[in-house]
Amino acid sequence: MLFALVLASMTTRALCQALVPYCPATMWPLHLPERQFYFAEKQFALKQSWNELGVAAVVWNASVAMSEWMESGVIDVKGKRILELGSGTGLAGIVASALGGHVTLTDRAQALDLLQKNVDLNHSHLTEPITVSELDWGQNLDAFASKHGNDWDVILGADVIYDESVFDSLLLTLTRLSSASTKVYLSCKIRYERDVRFISSFENRFASVEVAYSKDHDVKLYYGRLN
Repeated sequence: MLFALVLASMTTRALCQALVPYCPATMWPLHLPERQFYFAEKQFALKQSWNELGVAAVVWNASVAMSEWMESGVIDVKGKRILELGSGTGLAGIVASALGGHVTLTDRAQALDLLQKNVDLNHSHLTEPITVSELDWGQNLDAFASKHGNDWDVILGADVIYDESVFDSLLLTLTRLSSASTKVYLSCKIRYERDVRFISSFENRFASVEVAYSKDHDVKLYYGRLN
């Protein structure tokens, strides 16, 4: 019995250190089939599907914090042409639309069905129709720019820097789809040294500054424009 307890403890400790950025003991909201959020005097319902799609199909605190910053005016979205990268469940982009933004949500192909379902579920709150489009970072960027344009006012990324294997592709995507006037906002939970290295690379490519910190969510907001 003692051996079993020690083994269980070691297993839990290993899971806490895995790629998934939350320990199992704190992950219960991520396994709910649906979560409710209140922004801009509206109630939003977001479907989740952890068992099918994992990290791409749940609402992370960075998206909640970004939604709060848009609601408070720290990020100005009204009337802006907005691109969200790695949209996941779509919370931040959906809130941006409810606040008056013209929004395009993007993610990998396998995440788009859930993303579209959440857009449809909250359609009554949107001020403009939302476009949902496939975008795999670093891939077919010229085709994406030809289809959607390259004149974004705002690019949003909420909790998009957890996987070091795609950091170069993410930075390339941010650079290729930004113009001199595009404002880039990254809402980030800094977990590892590799995250700090990405922010350093971002600061080398973009004139960047940390503009806000959410103590409730332990999330930082970085703003940048192309150098």
